[in-house]
Amino acid sequence: MLQNIPTEGKVVIGGVLLFIALIIILLINPIVIIGAGQRGVVFNNTSGIQEKVLGEGLHFRTPFIESVKTLSVQVQKDEIQAQAASKDLQTVTTKIVVNWHLDSSRVNKIYQEVGDEKAVVDRILIPNTNEVVKAATAKFTAEELLTKRESLKLAIDEGLTVRLKTYNVVLDDVSIVDIDFSQEFNAAIEAKAAAVQNAQKAENDLRRIEIEAKQTIESAKAQAESIRIQSAALAENQRLVEWEYVKALRVSAEKGVAIVPQYQLGESVPLVNIPGR
Repeated sequence: MLQNIPTEGKVVIGGVLLFIALIIILLINPIVIIGAGQRGVVFNNTSGIQEKVLGEGLHFRTPFIESVKTLSVQVQKDEIQAQAASKDLQTVTTKIVVNWHLDSSRVNKIYQEVGDEKAVVDRILIPNTNEVVKAATAKFTAEELLTKRESLKLAIDEGLTVRLKTYNVVLDDVSIVDIDFSQEFNAAIEAKAAAVQNAQKAENDLRRIEIEAKQTIESAKAQAESIRIQSAALAENQRLVEWEYVKALRVSAEKGVAIVPQYQLGESVPLVNIPGR
């Protein structure tokens, strides 16, 4: 029959058949593309989740029999808030940032047992983080939680790593964003800090006063020693007194100021043998 169809007709029919074939291919969609940072989980309608995990790139599936679910194996970041009690029974609210990713070789088991990424967060990450934070917080007093923050982080990191591993989830890192206490405890911490600052200031003031007192004593001793030395020198050389007085007279005479005779050791300074100008 095709032999009797003109060439132009054959071209049209061929185009139609090709178009139908493309439509059928698109409908059955046998080609699967796994993007970067993803893995493909194959579900068979007759046998369930398959052991094979599809890596990045182009793959083929059996139409109507197999379907593929893609899961991300890139690092995920979730912020979780957990409430716990410290060793001394203070209420503690801790905000944690958890970085994690799915085990790329076990995504089929994860999907089979838990579900997709959202299910992992809701069913695995949040409850386990809360449990680990409670256990870790109970090892420290409220004050230690502030001074030993790195130790708390390490305890959470170690505990959460073990727990997530059982679900084929890998923990990359844990960060403590914030630790908050009750209003009463915060007020007590502020009062204690103020008391410490006041005590430190008082101690510093006391040290300053002691140093200033010592400096005053040493200064008085030095001044007394200076007076003693000068007095001894004057007592040994009376002519020096006369000479100093004469120099003062000369300076005052040049300035036109009169000098009243002064007394040294109860006696007037003798004005004898005064050199001329």
